[in-house]
Amino acid sequence: MKKGLIIVESPTKVRTIKKIVGKNFEVAASVGHIKDLPKSRLGVKVDNGFEPEYVTIRGKKEVIKKLKAAAKKAEEIYLGPDPDREGEAIAWHIAEELKDLNKPVKRLLLYELTEKGIKEALAKPGELDRKKFESQQARRILDRLVGYNLSPLLWEKVKRGLSAGRVQSVALRLICEREREREAFEPEEYWTIELYFETDEGSFVAKLKRYKGKPVKPKSEAEAKAIVDDLLRQAFQVSRVERKEVKRKPPAPFITSTLQQEAWRRLRFSAKKTMLLAQRLYEGIELGDEGAVGLITYMRTDSVRVAKEAQDAARAFIEANFGKDYLPKKPHVFKSRKTAQEAHEAIRPTSLSRTPESLKAYLGKDELALYDLIFRRFVASQMAEARFERTEIHILGGDYELLASGQRLVHPGFLALYRTDEEEEANLPQVEEGALLKLQKIDPKQHFTQPPPRYTEASLIRTLEEKGIGRPSTYAQIVSTIKDRGYVETDKGYLKPTELGLLVNDLLIAHFPDIIETGFTARLEEALDQIEEGKRERVELLRSFYETFEEVLQRAKEEMASLKAGVPSGIKCPACGEEMIIRMGRAGAFLACSRYPDCKETRDYVRDEKGAIKVVEKNRETGEVCEKCGRPMVIKRGRFGEFMACSGYPECKNTKPISTGIPCPEEGCNGTLIKRRARNKKIYYRCSNAPKCEFILWDEPIKEECPQCKAPFLVRKKQRRKEYKVCLKCDYKEEL
Repeated sequence: MKKGLIIVESPTKVRTIKKIVGKNFEVAASVGHIKDLPKSRLGVKVDNGFEPEYVTIRGKKEVIKKLKAAAKKAEEIYLGPDPDREGEAIAWHIAEELKDLNKPVKRLLLYELTEKGIKEALAKPGELDRKKFESQQARRILDRLVGYNLSPLLWEKVKRGLSAGRVQSVALRLICEREREREAFEPEEYWTIELYFETDEGSFVAKLKRYKGKPVKPKSEAEAKAIVDDLLRQAFQVSRVERKEVKRKPPAPFITSTLQQEAWRRLRFSAKKTMLLAQRLYEGIELGDEGAVGLITYMRTDSVRVAKEAQDAARAFIEANFGKDYLPKKPHVFKSRKTAQEAHEAIRPTSLSRTPESLKAYLGKDELALYDLIFRRFVASQMAEARFERTEIHILGGDYELLASGQRLVHPGFLALYRTDEEEEANLPQVEEGALLKLQKIDPKQHFTQPPPRYTEASLIRTLEEKGIGRPSTYAQIVSTIKDRGYVETDKGYLKPTELGLLVNDLLIAHFPDIIETGFTARLEEALDQIEEGKRERVELLRSFYETFEEVLQRAKEEMASLKAGVPSGIKCPACGEEMIIRMGRAGAFLACSRYPDCKETRDYVRDEKGAIKVVEKNRETGEVCEKCGRPMVIKRGRFGEFMACSGYPECKNTKPISTGIPCPEEGCNGTLIKRRARNKKIYYRCSNAPKCEFILWDEPIKEECPQCKAPFLVRKKQRRKEYKVCLKCDYKEEL
């Protein structure tokens, strides 16, 4: 008989753990949750203390059977799913299935899948945590009560297949409200004035700051020109020079949210991709003769705590690789948010001996990039501060005050390993107080205030975290869900609400303003934490929520406008003059005459930058003719976007994709590149002669000849938040 059975949720973990625990232990996987609420009904007995009706997930009966068979042969059972609420729920459900065996059951909290981490967990196993399980159950039931009731309401009022959720709807609201802010924004003109000076030591630029002690903020070209004319009559003298040392502390090691944000900023990884890659690094990677090894600590954490031995290892690594000048006198200690679970550590490498360079042969390109990011961030967090000499030159010209500022890096500290975007240097020449300056030129620049930017995945996750919405385990899923449901699309890296998203959001805000309000959702998250801490009862929380929710829900069922019936648009029907209404069809929202079926006029529409509805002319002509019947080809819009169709429909049903007009680069091919949309909604371009020609392009082509090699087109590429037009055949690259 085996000494023990270790049950984890992931088959990858099984491989990693097996090679460490040896022959005395059997290791098995539940492959995720084995039980959940049923899909076909609410599954919550509201009148009986909100008791959940868990059922075995389809396909898991055989898994449970195998776990029971393995458990019968073991003396003890160790449950090692992830050390969070979801993992605790998996452990509880497995324990319930095995309770009839009357075997001792212990909980393994595996924060890192290394020999040390696994053996320490086995040496000090814990008990199942009922409070944590109760907290997970409360979250699951809350989400079911909202989703199971709101989603059918949207099916009835908008269209089938939609969903609404307790947290996802709040995220959608944030994105839609930001879009409304942008639409309402009115740009304001302003000017800045820079003066270029020349000295014996070099030239530098100063900015105009004040006139007679008051800030100078010209609002028009005329104002700016008047100031420039006056400045040209002045003599300029250095009034004082200030130099001081400025220190910058290294950033804290990663937690889930900051990892997702930085992976997007530096690597352009989505939150979902980042978590999938991090999961692999945590669960174990095959390292040749060493076998499977977990390379990072648990990746769902909101704590920046670092174990002392990890601090010591980092300090030893820094001294050996950078020298004592890069080592602070004391280890840096970072403060977590007050809601953080301090039992967890920050995300860090499990061993600093496994440098990114040493793992190149074992990791894929994206895995290596993410590991390198985690490795550098952790080591940098324990390095010395960066030191700068900051210089400010204050200049007087009559009643005008100018300022030139710059900084010089004195000691890089952590920047030697982990650069940020904040250390740009602007060295200023040595000048003395009282020195007269020679003016080279004055450069007035026109600017306009900018609307608040749309959210990126990273900035949305940061906002959710700041507002206390969701937890580390849910951020990626929240973003993924609103994109998958078609409520949000990605536009040049930014999250933009679709027309469907805006319409659904408006309906939800009109009828459930408190339920999808950020403060209310944050208070629910706090209540879930209180359940885990034993300060609040699950049933009491659910009852207080449901009493309000049920009342609002019943009112919404009666009063919510139906997009199937249509909502007013303010647009007049071009056929009969009556108002057109917004309706929802398979291809999305469209305008239809309110007199339907007496008037069957319809129109597509778009919204301008102010959110106003603009009618799209029906069946825009393309200049091409149908090769089957000779009639004009027109642009139509379907569920997957625009396409060309014969104007003779339904007699002629010829359709084809819209061509870019750019010739296929394959030698001997006479096709053109056409825009297509993949199943995952990603845009790509392929040859019109496909499948005969296999050319495919995932970057947007630009109909412009390369100035260097005369290639027929360039492509648009993004690098570090900038866009470039790039040639695929030579090294030509120019910023757009």
